[in-house]
Amino acid sequence: MSADTNVATIKSVYDAFGRGDVRTILNALSDDVNWATEAASTAVPWYGVRSGKSEVSAFFEQFGSTMEVDDFTPLAFAANETDVMTVVRMKAHHRANGRTMDMQMHHWFAFRDGLIAHHRATEDTAQVELLFRA
Repeated sequence: MSADTNVATIKSVYDAFGRGDVRTILNALSDDVNWATEAASTAVPWYGVRSGKSEVSAFFEQFGSTMEVDDFTPLAFAANETDVMTVVRMKAHHRANGRTMDMQMHHWFAFRDGLIAHHRATEDTAQVELLFRA
C-alpha cells in the first residue's frame, strides 16, 4: 500500500475512535494484530501487549470504561509503504475520580496486506498512573 493510503486508514481509525466505533477499528486490523501501550506499570488497565482482535477489543473496553476523552487531535503524520507514525494531543479524565491527563502521545502502526498488523503507543505513564492512585 502507499503511504497516503496507510495515513488515510489511520485517519479513519482515529475518526472511529472519536465516535466510539470499535468495530470499524477492528476491521482495519489483521487477525493476528500485535497491539500495545508499552509500560512497565501494571497500574493502568489498558497497559500491556495484546494479541488478536479480541484482545484489542478488550483494550478499548478497558480504556473506555475508565476514561472519558475530552480531546484527541492528531498533530502530525509520517508514513511510508509499511508504517505510519503519529503524534496525537490527548486530553481525558478518569470517569470515577475526575482526575485529568493532558499529553502528546506517539503511535506507530505497521501494515501488512493493507491491514494494521502491529501497533505501539507511548504516553506519559507517570501522568496516567496518577489517575489510578488512591
